Amino acid sequence: MATSTRSEGRAGSAAPLHTGWRAGWRAWLKGAAYSGWGRDRWQRPAEVIAALEIQPGVCIAELGSGGGYFTFRLAEAVGPLGKVYAVDVDPDLVDDVAARARRFGANAIETILADPEDPHLPAAAVDLVFTSNAYHHLSARADYFRRLRGCLKPGGRVAIIDSNGGAWFNKLFGHWTARSVIESEMRAAGYRLERALDLVPAQHFLIFTPTE
Repeated sequence: MATSTRSEGRAGSAAPLHTGWRAGWRAWLKGAAYSGWGRDRWQRPAEVIAALEIQPGVCIAELGSGGGYFTFRLAEAVGPLGKVYAVDVDPDLVDDVAARARRFGANAIETILADPEDPHLPAAAVDLVFTSNAYHHLSARADYFRRLRGCLKPGGRVAIIDSNGGAWFNKLFGHWTARSVIESEMRAAGYRLERALDLVPAQHFLIFTPTE
């Protein structure tokens, strides 16, 4: 069954979920704000999932899962034998994704309430780390992704989608990262660029693998 990790953000320690309509409305409003209107048109989620070449049964960690826009699509891609860790620092959003996963029978999804510096993922468990529109929110990113290497299985990958500053709203509020900065930070963290996809308008789509 779909599960939720809620106690101090640690895997394997369950705590009661927030309840009540206020928490539900907060989660809905936050999710709508993060997704924006008409997101499917510019985010091209089906094409993004196809480009990731996800195999059934793999384990994916989604950093900054937010309202679950990609979470449920990733869960469909990995199938009933796979796993999707939906990782976020916002308890309202984590609870909302966990509740919807249970409601829809999305048993592959396990939510994790993370710390800003630590996603609390299990060691050597993840085939693909995926993050969309969250990279710019992270601090000390080279250190963050250097530590994240310990969560990857051999052959694991990291896929980063983030705004390139082409959209005025993202540039105005600083919600973007230059490609050169992402590549430099990921090199410092011990990764090499494997693929760069020109797929999503106004966004970078970069896939990295750990260096030896």
